[in-house]
Amino acid sequence: MKVTFKLETFEGPLDLLLHLIDKNEVDIYNIPIKEITDQYMEYLSQMQELELDVTSEFLVMAATLLSIKSKMLLPKPPVIEYEDEWADDDMDDPRAELVQKLIEYRKFKGVAEHLRGMELERSLLYSREPLDLAPYVPDVKDQPLVGLHVDDLVRAFRKALRRLVGRKFVARIRRDEISVKDRMAQLVDLLDQQGGSLLFSKLFDENDITRDDIVVTFLAVLELMKVKRITCYQHRLFDEIVIQAREGGTFDGSGQAEIDY
Repeated sequence: MKVTFKLETFEGPLDLLLHLIDKNEVDIYNIPIKEITDQYMEYLSQMQELELDVTSEFLVMAATLLSIKSKMLLPKPPVIEYEDEWADDDMDDPRAELVQKLIEYRKFKGVAEHLRGMELERSLLYSREPLDLAPYVPDVKDQPLVGLHVDDLVRAFRKALRRLVGRKFVARIRRDEISVKDRMAQLVDLLDQQGGSLLFSKLFDENDITRDDIVVTFLAVLELMKVKRITCYQHRLFDEIVIQAREGGTFDGSGQAEIDY
């Protein structure tokens, strides 16, 4: 029966070289290329004896080591002294490129081991899906005027006035003036017709509106807010002002409120 062994110790030729360097306790910047090459070739022989597949990258590294070993055996050229500096010995060292690759590989291997440790720690923790805590939130009624300032009403008032600028009236028919009390009653009836909610801008007729209408309507809105018959709010900053009817107010449209104008 054929038995195949799979070695998972080394992930590549650089991993094997780092193992040999650490095992022999040698300086990575001054690798004894002869000893490391012999041990590397011996490992490849063991892999072949165990009928393990020797990948091409291991064979390429073996050829590289043999090439470096042969270059190390050649006599070194004489050192040439220049005027202000010496030639860099690392430029002539055939091991320099291999050393640089090993240093970079060691850095990435260290980062990978650190991430693997973090993965192991996280695998020991178990979490549950977040629960819907909405049923446990206390039902607190918000202040209806939160976020609404008197400046918002003033801006709405000015916006309504600006609609009159530039209008040309062919003829003007004087109509009877309406009091604030009557306008309040009209607004209450209008809110009832609209289901209790209405935009402030919808209080004015675009085709027939005067300054008096704007002023009376604006005062009527303030008085209804004062007697807590309506509330005004905005969904977001600078948005349309919404007028909302309230229950329990003191004004019911029958003229009970004491308003003299």
